[in-house]
Amino acid sequence: MADRFVKSRIRDDQVTLFVNEGCPYCRNAVELFKQYNFMPGRLQVFDISGLEYVQDYFQQTTGQRTVPRVFIGRHCIGGLSDLQNLRSKLPGILRQIGATQ
Repeated sequence: MADRFVKSRIRDDQVTLFVNEGCPYCRNAVELFKQYNFMPGRLQVFDISGLEYVQDYFQQTTGQRTVPRVFIGRHCIGGLSDLQNLRSKLPGILRQIGATQ
C-alpha cells in the first residue's frame, strides 16, 4: 500500500517532497525549492501527516523515516541536510527537469 502511494507520486521529470504539516525542516526544504522557477507540475509537495505507514516505508527503503523526504526524479536524495549539501549542484540538477534559478 505505501509503496504504491509513494511510487504513484514520484516521476522522472519532477521534484517530489513528502512533508509533515508544521515541520520546520519541511518548510525550509520547500522554501529552498521556491527559489527556482519550475515548469508547472514539476515540483510536487505531499503532506503525509498522520500517514505513519508511509514513513515506515521510507525507513525500509531509504534507511530514514524523517521528513522531508526529497526525491529528484525517482532518486531519494534524503532530507533537508542532504538537500543543503547539494545546494551548489542544484541549478544543474534541476535544469535537467526543467527548472531555472
